[in-house]
Amino acid sequence: MINKDFQGNLFNRFFSSRSSFLRGSFFLSLPAILFLALFFFYPLARILGLTLDTSVLTVDNFLLTSRVLSFTFYQAFLSTLLTFLLGLPAAYLFARFDFRGKSLLRAMTAIPFMLPTVVVASSFNALLGNRGWLSFLSSSFLFQPSPFVLILLAHVFYNTTIVIRIVGNALTQLDPRLEAAARTLGANPLQVWTHVILPLLRVPLLAAGLLVFLFDFTSFGVILLLGGAKFATLEVEIYIQALQLLNLPLAALLSLIQLLCTLTFSILYSRLSVQMLVPAAPRPSTARRPKTLFEKIYMASFVFLLSSFFVLPLLALPVRSITRLEADRGQRGDVQYGLTASYYSELFVNRRGSIFYVPPAEAARNSLAYAAATVALSLLLGLPLASALARPGRFERILDPLLMLPLGASAVTLGLGFIVTFNQPSFAFLLSSPLVIPLAHTIIALPFVVRALQPAIASIPERLRHAAATLGASPWRVWQNVDWPILARAILSAATFAFTVSLGEFGAATLLARPDFPTLPVAIARFLAQPGGLNYGQAMAMSTILMGVTLLGILSIEKLRLPGAGEF
Repeated sequence: MINKDFQGNLFNRFFSSRSSFLRGSFFLSLPAILFLALFFFYPLARILGLTLDTSVLTVDNFLLTSRVLSFTFYQAFLSTLLTFLLGLPAAYLFARFDFRGKSLLRAMTAIPFMLPTVVVASSFNALLGNRGWLSFLSSSFLFQPSPFVLILLAHVFYNTTIVIRIVGNALTQLDPRLEAAARTLGANPLQVWTHVILPLLRVPLLAAGLLVFLFDFTSFGVILLLGGAKFATLEVEIYIQALQLLNLPLAALLSLIQLLCTLTFSILYSRLSVQMLVPAAPRPSTARRPKTLFEKIYMASFVFLLSSFFVLPLLALPVRSITRLEADRGQRGDVQYGLTASYYSELFVNRRGSIFYVPPAEAARNSLAYAAATVALSLLLGLPLASALARPGRFERILDPLLMLPLGASAVTLGLGFIVTFNQPSFAFLLSSPLVIPLAHTIIALPFVVRALQPAIASIPERLRHAAATLGASPWRVWQNVDWPILARAILSAATFAFTVSLGEFGAATLLARPDFPTLPVAIARFLAQPGGLNYGQAMAMSTILMGVTLLGILSIEKLRLPGAGEF
């Protein structure tokens, strides 16, 4: 009995004392703070130091930076505008009408946002590219879209769900009687939109626009794979200057500009998001069946448009991966058609016989190993960090936005920071090691892991721990019988988040992956850039595999996630 009382008192001091050395938020978050200080903040400081090099301040660099920055804003603005042209009517459709297959269609619009960028780029390449289905169906190639059009369409495909979610949720909070009153007074549907609905949605529209613009502004994989260097944005130009031209000072300057822009957009979005918090008790759904002829035509046309736009690219990719639309090796003109499994069987073959051209299957194994290491490291850092942030307090309120800063930096900037920081004799072993990929991926995945774990940890009643300790349970038994049953699903969900983020990450891996240890997205990009139908087919096969694994991860997260828990 004395032993049990001693254990209970020890547990109470360990878990309940706010000032406890091990229990305090500072010491719980210290490993994550040190990790981010070494692998995120210090590399950013090194990038800033490179920009102080006066040799970068030339007229040519100024003209290049101006041109790239202008095009980055231009394509982001056009992409955002087109996203709203599709997203606003879609948001109204989901908010106001009930129809068969509504939940499925809404889920289909959300899937692209969670797919790796290389998969989205490959999907549009398979559907609308010069070796895709449109080229096959149109023998004259009169309807072949330009790479810039493909980039815009891919961005709309990627980000439409943001408008649907943000604006649609705001629409559900509006009283539909306002629209009915306007129609009673003689307003047509367009006037209802412009004079009633849009003014009430000003804040959600601005928030959705900023978020979509931010994602389009920082787009890398889609632009690089569909457009190439000809359509260089800030992200693509950083990659070109750092990896191809070895002009690190200019790449650092571009990274600094990109970081300042993204942080500005992120701050503006955060301020707007505070103004559009929904009430604790949401308004009951007002969705209904369409009644008028106009409503029926509106619903039917947009259901068809959304279904086609979001299904066709995802369907074109796997079908193209098993279909031959090219001539045989060394042949011209004689195109061979039909189904084939050779693109998948070739994934295990290294035809060049070089360590720098490893078989795609080896790249897949590398990605799985990197993802597993990322999961382990993310959970090791994320669990104590989420425990610290779960307790309300002044220190936690300061710590939370600080540790979320990696979300505001692009993966390309992160990769450049690693090159600038660790490209010296004392750290050469790290930069040349395959471990550099999991380190970079952990920085990207850590905010997602923390956000997945934090609500679950905060939901554990402290009185249950006290009660178990009072009954003589050791700290390990308390964790096993109280904490673990509550945290198990959240931990698995966070692990799946980290795994899928690592598996599909492209920006940092493009700069950091060794030629003989590529990731699956890097291998896809490498094969897409090479001529030949076999290389193209293998890229389609790898993209299909990556899409399938990612979709399984998404389904697992949705199954494991607690209702209403987490921010992602």
